[in-house]
Amino acid sequence: MTRSASTRIDDYALIGDGRSVALVSRFGSIDWLCWPRFDSLPIFAGLLDPRVGGAWRIAPRGPARITRAYVDLTNVLETRFETPEGRIVLTDLMTIASEDAKARTLVPDHHLVRRLVCEAGEVEVDVHVEPRPGFGLRLARIEHHDRLGIRWDLGKALLSLRSDAHLKLGDDGIARASLRLRAGDAVSFSLTFDEEGPAVLPVLGSATLDAIQRSIAWWRAWVSRARYDGPYRDAVRRSVLALKLMSFAPSGAIIAAPTTSLPEQEGGQLNWDYRFCWVRDASFTARVLLDLGYTEDAEAFCSWMLHTTRLTRPELRVMYDVYGNDPGHELEVTGFAGYHGSQPVRVGNLAFDQLQLDTYGEVIDATAQLVRITKSLDKETRLLLRDYGEYVCAHWSQPDAGIWEPRDQLRHRTHSRLTCWVAIDRLLELQRHGLLGRVDAARYAANRAAIRDDIETHAFDRERQCYTAELGASELDASILLMSWYGFHPGSSPRMRSTYAHIRDRLGAGRGLFYRYEESLRNREGAFWICSFWAVEHLARGGGTLDDAHVLFDAARSYANDLGLMAEEIDPRTGGQLGNFPQAYTHVGLISAALSLERLEREIGERPIRTGRERPPNMDVPK
Repeated sequence: MTRSASTRIDDYALIGDGRSVALVSRFGSIDWLCWPRFDSLPIFAGLLDPRVGGAWRIAPRGPARITRAYVDLTNVLETRFETPEGRIVLTDLMTIASEDAKARTLVPDHHLVRRLVCEAGEVEVDVHVEPRPGFGLRLARIEHHDRLGIRWDLGKALLSLRSDAHLKLGDDGIARASLRLRAGDAVSFSLTFDEEGPAVLPVLGSATLDAIQRSIAWWRAWVSRARYDGPYRDAVRRSVLALKLMSFAPSGAIIAAPTTSLPEQEGGQLNWDYRFCWVRDASFTARVLLDLGYTEDAEAFCSWMLHTTRLTRPELRVMYDVYGNDPGHELEVTGFAGYHGSQPVRVGNLAFDQLQLDTYGEVIDATAQLVRITKSLDKETRLLLRDYGEYVCAHWSQPDAGIWEPRDQLRHRTHSRLTCWVAIDRLLELQRHGLLGRVDAARYAANRAAIRDDIETHAFDRERQCYTAELGASELDASILLMSWYGFHPGSSPRMRSTYAHIRDRLGAGRGLFYRYEESLRNREGAFWICSFWAVEHLARGGGTLDDAHVLFDAARSYANDLGLMAEEIDPRTGGQLGNFPQAYTHVGLISAALSLERLEREIGERPIRTGRERPPNMDVPK
C-alpha cells in the first residue's frame, strides 16, 4: 500500500515529545517531521509534495481496511491494518526525555519509535524510508552499518535509522524492507536525531516495548490532572493532549501550529508558517491550561514571556520563535508543489513586526488569571505589566493590523480597542488587590472609560444596532462576540443580542460555522473554526439559552477528524479541514467553551442539558 495522492488534512494524526512533532497519515506514512524543533527545516515533507518531500511509509502490500486510535488518554498512536490474510498493528510515538529518566540509561534527545505487530494471520509489509532533509536541499552522506543501522550525516547533526528487521539501502538513498509477518511477530524501528556527539542509539527489541509503556504511563499521569468532568470530557482531554504537543518544553513557549503552508483556501496563496509562538494564541492557551489546573504550564509561559520581551519592552512583538527570538525572514521554497498544488510553500512569517494592539490585552489578561490563582506577583512581572499599561494608555487610539493580521493598511479595529480596554481593566483589578504597586490608577481609569466610550460611540452602528469590525465602518467581524467573554457587555444585553444576530446572518456559513470577517467571505476562504466556539460562549453567557450553546458546540466539534484533531478552518462546502494542523487556537476554543458551559451550569444549579453526543454537521446556527 502506498501513500494516497489524495491524502487530506483530516487524514493525519500527531505524535510528539514537547520539542517537535510528526504527522502520521492513516495510510501509515510519516509525511511531516521537523528536527530538532518545531520550526527547524523538515526531515520529511511529503505533506507539501509527495513527489519530492520525502516520507517514511510502513503499510501492508495490497488493500487493507484501516482503523486508528490513540492509546486511551495518551499521544501514542495505534493504526490497524486488516487484510484478507491477517491483521497488523502499527504503534507510533516520540519518546519523552523526562519519562525515559526511569530507564537508567542514556536516551536520545529526539527519538521516533515505530513498532509493528502481527495480531492474526500472515501479512506482507513494505517499508520505505526516504528522508529529504531541508526540503531536499541539505546534502547528506549516507552510510549503512549492520549494527549501527543507516546513518545520514548532516554535518553537525546525525540522523540514524535502526531496526531488528533487515533494511536495504538503495543507490537512490532510500531504505527499504519487505517483511512477511506471522501472528505473534513484532518488528521495531528507531529513528534518532543528534546534534552533539556521541550519538545515543537506543536498544531495540524488548526495550522498545518498555519505552512505549513508559510513554503511555507518562501521558496518562499528565492528562489525569485536568480539572474537567463535564459532558465533553473526551473532547477536552484530546484537545489538551494536542496542546501539550505544541508546547516547547525547554522554554515554555506555545506554538500556533506545527506545520507550514497548509492552505486556508486550496489552490490559493493563503499559506503561512505557523510554527512560532503568537503572543495572542499562547496567552489564550495559557489561560485554558490554568483553568484546567495546569498552573505550572501557565507559569512557564509567563516566565518565557517575561524573558522574551526584555529587549523590546514595553513593545510586544506579534510572535517569537520558541527561544524568544524573531522568526526570521519569510522565504518561499522553490521546487515544491505545495499541499494539493497550493503555492507558495513558506518558511518564516512577515507578520512578526506588525502592530497588533490586542496582544497586550491577551498577555495582561492571562497574567491576571494566573495571579488570581497564585495570589502573588513578583517584582519583574509587576514592572513588566506596568510598562505594558503605560504603552496601552499611550497607543490604544492608534490604528493597527488587528487579530486577523491582513498585510495592508492599518485600521481602527474594534477588537483591538476591546482588548486595550481589557488590558487596563485587568491592571486596575490587580491594583485594587494591592498587587501592582504604585501606579496612576486615576489615569488608568480615565483611559479605560475613554476606550469604552470610543467603542460604544464609534464602533456601534445605530441604524442596524450592532457592533462593527472597525470604528466608523459597516462591515462585521466575528471577534466582536468576545465582548461578552471579556466582560465588556453581558451576552444578554440588547446590543450583543442584536450584534450576534447580524453576525450569524452575514458571517454564518451554515452547519454551525462562521467566517471570521467579511473579507474572508469575499475571498471564499474557509470558515474560521474558533469563531463557532466564540459563538457558543456568547450564547451561554446570556446571548441565547444553554441548550442553544450545546447544540452549536456539538455542531462545531463534529468536524474534528476521527482522532479529535482540528485544523484552523473548515471548508463549508465539504466539511473538510483547511489551514495548518492541528491548530492550537481551535483546540483552545473548544476547551474554553466546554469549561464555560460547565461553569455556567454549575452557577445556576442546572445539570448539563446534553450528554455530549455528536450532532450531525448540518445543524443550523441557533438564533
